[in-house]
Parts: sequence; structure tokens; C-alpha cells
Amino acid sequence: MVHAMEEGDDHLWQAATAERNLALTAAEKLRILTDMVRARVFEQHAMKYYNAGKMAGFLDLMIGQEGGAAAVCSMLQPQDHTIGGVRGLGFAVMRGLTMRECLAELMGKKTGSCKGKGGMFSFCSPTHHHWGIHGVAAAQTPLAAGFAFAMKYRNQAGVAVCFMGDGAMNQGVFHETLNLAALFSLPVIYVVENNGFSMFTSVKRSSAFKDYLGRRAEMYDMAWDHCHGHDIYAVRASLDSAMRRAREQQRPTLLEISTYRYFGFTIADAMSHRYRTKEEIDWHKEHRDLVNLWLRRLIAEGIATEAMYEVIRTAAKKEAADAVKWADAQPPPEISDISGDVYWETDHRTPASGIGRHFFDD
Repeated sequence: MVHAMEEGDDHLWQAATAERNLALTAAEKLRILTDMVRARVFEQHAMKYYNAGKMAGFLDLMIGQEGGAAAVCSMLQPQDHTIGGVRGLGFAVMRGLTMRECLAELMGKKTGSCKGKGGMFSFCSPTHHHWGIHGVAAAQTPLAAGFAFAMKYRNQAGVAVCFMGDGAMNQGVFHETLNLAALFSLPVIYVVENNGFSMFTSVKRSSAFKDYLGRRAEMYDMAWDHCHGHDIYAVRASLDSAMRRAREQQRPTLLEISTYRYFGFTIADAMSHRYRTKEEIDWHKEHRDLVNLWLRRLIAEGIATEAMYEVIRTAAKKEAADAVKWADAQPPPEISDISGDVYWETDHRTPASGIGRHFFDD
């Protein structure tokens, strides 16, 4: 199965009349806008303070491609699970993690979402069934299959949604996982955010497939689809089919979303303007910015106004500024914390903690 929209404004929003989109309330549409704005503002603040030396390590931003995560979050149920690739900072905020705990984690503070031990490659929240950011390409794909298998084993009508970039599709573990997901008939959706570049290598140079990367799912007798990330309605329409397939038939889907990132692979990507021109980036910001397009759509539908958007944006900026101030004042982990959160047995002093050797200095 494939639903491939053509590029161009004449086709924009053609999925607005899909059943799942017609059922959206005004409040739900405004929530999608709010999610995207909060995610973008959070990442803008993270970028600012990363450049100011408040953070170390990597910082990969999803600015420009927030639509897929926002669409997914608008369709999840409490029992569902989500897991992300490298561009998952804003996604974590959409899933319910607070800006405070996320910024504290990025700053390596004890009150961070993972106690300051993971930095960007963490952001896990068992409470929200969100299982973090994974820096190794495709490493999250078998984990998503595991969540799907667990729900099926427990007779839970849930779905696991796994995000990744186009580069992850060239990893062997990704293909192994697709084979198992199809073989075991697992309720999992693999969302491939195809922004055209694996780090700074174009898809044309890295993939033998010259049309849709999602077509690879056919090799595993798996349903696949394609949509454009700047059209929220189109993403939701494709997701609706995939989620119905997962919940009702317990079958997997591969969904490719064509999208675009405004910054480099990481903030430290010194080549970001060498493999893409400034004119190309500016064109996408002007013509394909999904926040602006969704706002325009809501204004046309009589749901939002420019003034309402400014209220949402101002609130997000205030929330992010508060989170920065709070996180900066938090303490870092102590030396004694280094052996914690390694083994469940030692953390919880189970009978197994007294058997065998867990640490080299025991």
C-alpha cells in the first residue's frame, strides 16, 4: 500500500477530509500547534545554552521536522509506547517530559530525566511510556519490536511507534527487525523521517532506492506508506491506517515522512552549509515551515488567530526560560552516584545482589 502525495501547494491539505481528521476538535488542533511550538522553543533554548557552554556532547535538533512527532502524539492512547532516534528532544517534551527535567539532563544535573547521566541520549520516561533518544543508527528498532511483542503477549491493544532517520534504514539490525516484526505479526509502526541526508551524505548517494525508501518494506511483506511532513493532515491520515492495522490486526507498518531539518546533523556540524545552500534552507523555511502552514490552516478554519499564536509562543518562551534558570541551579551527580542505575539487583538490594560480582571493585 502506498499513498504518495505530490509536492506542491495544489495538493497541500488534501487529506483534511480523512475520517480521522474530520473528527479532530478545535482544541485538539490547537494542541498540535502548541506541541510544535513548545518543542521548537525548547530546542531553540537548548541550542542557545549549548553554544554558551552550558552543555557538553552532542545536540541534534528536530527544528523544521516537528510535524511527525506532533501528529503521532495527537493519536496515541495511554497504553502505547514511543521511542526515538537522534532527533527526539522536542518529541520528549511533546510526550510529557517537562522542560525543566529535559534541560537539567542536557546540563548533566542530578534532577534531569535520567539523573544527568545520559545527556541527550536518554530522555526516558517510563511514566509516559517514552523510551528515549538513541544515537546509534537503528539501535532503537529492535527495542520497539520488543515493546510491541510485550503488548501482544499480554493481549494489550496498543501500538509501539519508533522514529528514525533515513540513514538508519541502511543498518543491518533494521532489516533484521523488519523481518521479525512481519514474521511475528507485531503491532509496531516504524516512522522514517527522511530529511534527505544521513549526517551530510545525501540519500541519492547512500541508497540504491531512487524513489521511496519505504518500498523496502515490501521485501518483508509489510505494509508501507509515504506522506509529506509539512502537511499534518496527511501525516495523520497515513498514521490512522497504520494504527488501525496495528491495533486491529497486530500487523506492522513502515511509514516514510518526507521532511526537512533547518540545521546540520548536530549543532557542531561545520559542513551544514556546504552540502545544502542557504537559498535551499531559506526556501523551506518560507514555503514548507510546518508550524506556519498549520497556523495558516487553523486561521483559515476559523480556529486560531495570530494573537492566539503569540500567546502560545510567549507561554512557551516563558516556560523554557524558567526551565533554563531552574536547571542551571541544580546540582550535578555525586561521585557516589556512579555505581547507581547500573544493575537493578544492586539498586534494590535483591537476593541476587549478594550473589556473584557486579562491580570490578567489589
